[in-house]
Amino acid sequence: MKRVAVNDAGAMSALADCYYNRQLGLNQDLGKALELWKQAAALGSSMAHYNLGILYHEGGDLKKKKFHYEAAAMAGNEVARFNLGFMEYLFGNMERAVKHWTIAASAGHYRAMGTIRDAFENAYVSREAMNSTLAAYNNSCVEMRSEARDAAIRMHMADN
Repeated sequence: MKRVAVNDAGAMSALADCYYNRQLGLNQDLGKALELWKQAAALGSSMAHYNLGILYHEGGDLKKKKFHYEAAAMAGNEVARFNLGFMEYLFGNMERAVKHWTIAASAGHYRAMGTIRDAFENAYVSREAMNSTLAAYNNSCVEMRSEARDAAIRMHMADN
C-alpha cells in the first residue's frame, strides 16, 4: 500500500491483480482493479496494459482490447504480442498476424514459435523466415537460461 501511495506502477498493478483474483484476503472488487490498472498503465506498466486488454476482451470492447495489447506489446510483453497476432488472424490479416508471432517467438515465446511453425507448415511463412525466427527463438532461450530457472522448471515438472 505504501508503494501504491507513491505511484509505483508495479505495486498498483499487483494490487489490482489481488482485487481481481481475490488474493491476499481481499474481496473481489472489479472497480478497484480497473482503477488501479488504469493508473498503472498511465504510469507505463506493460502488465497493467496487458491485464486491461484481457478485461476489455472479456467485456467485448475490441478497440480498447487492441489498444492495451498494443501498448503492452510495445513495452515488450510477448504474451500481448502473441494475442495481437491472433486478433489479426481472426480479422483475416495473416501477414500482420505472422509479424506479431515472429516478434513474440524471437523474444522466446514458446507458443508463438509453435504458431510460426504451424504457419510455415501451411505455407504462410517462408523457409528463410522460419529458419531466422527459429534461430532468434533459440538465442533468446539461451540468453534467458540460468541455474535458478532450470531448478524452477525441474521443481514444476516434479509437481506435475
